[in-house]
Amino acid sequence: MPDSAESSVLVLYFAALRDLAGTSEERVALAAPLSVAAFLATLEDRRGALRGRLVSVRVAVNEEFSEPSTLLWGGEVVALIPPVSGG
Repeated sequence: MPDSAESSVLVLYFAALRDLAGTSEERVALAAPLSVAAFLATLEDRRGALRGRLVSVRVAVNEEFSEPSTLLWGGEVVALIPPVSGG
């Protein structure tokens, strides 16, 4: 039987996303490989407060910024970083 960490992704929520998700991190199981774009849609379905909020988010997979087409196989750490405004 595969290790649960190998068949799941650890999601890290930062800033306002942490507040919307109600947690700073969670483990999400993968039934099959998913693109980052499909994974974000899964998160929006899982946590309704995130719906529509992940469009402008930067996504880092294993500490490297990724493209929407990047595949997640399981075992990755996915960081969701919202846009930052300064002033």
